[in-house]
Amino acid sequence: MFTTLQVVTLVLVAFTMAPAVAHALEYPGKLRLSKDAYMTVQRIYYPGFTMAGVVELVSVISALALVVLTPRDSPAFALSLAALLLLVAMHAVYWTVTAPVNKVWLKDEQLSKAGAAFFRTDTGSGKSQEADWKHLRDRWEYSHIARAVLVTVALGSLACAVALSD
Repeated sequence: MFTTLQVVTLVLVAFTMAPAVAHALEYPGKLRLSKDAYMTVQRIYYPGFTMAGVVELVSVISALALVVLTPRDSPAFALSLAALLLLVAMHAVYWTVTAPVNKVWLKDEQLSKAGAAFFRTDTGSGKSQEADWKHLRDRWEYSHIARAVLVTVALGSLACAVALSD
C-alpha cells in the first residue's frame, strides 16, 4: 500500500507540474503581446486550467498522507516533508499573488455559477490596479514561474524520497 501511495503521489505531483510549467514556458511569447491580445489569450485558461486546481489539492493531500506514513527516522522522511512544504508554498503563491489578479481580470467575464463562486468576482473593485495591466501581467506571469519552480523541486524531492525508500 505504501508503494502505491508513493506512485500515486508522484503521478499527482507530475500532473500538478504540467500546467505550472506550461504557464512558465509561455512567458517569453506572452511578453510580446499587446494589452488586447494578452487579455484575449488569458480567457483561454478559464475554466480548463481551474480544473487543474483540483489535482493540485489532491496532490497536497496525497503528499501529506505520504509524510504521515513515512517513518521519521527514514532518509525519505525529510524529502517527503520538503515536497509537501513546497506544494503548500505553491498554493500560497496562487492564493496570495495569482488569485487577486484573476479576480480583477474576470470581473466582467461570464462565468458559470461555480466559476463565479470560486473567483468571487462579484466583490467588484475599481481599484487603480486595473489601470496598470503590465503590473498585473507581470504579477500573474511571475507567480506562475515561481509555482513552476516550486512544483518541479517538489517532484524532484519526492522522486528522491521514493528512490531512498525500500
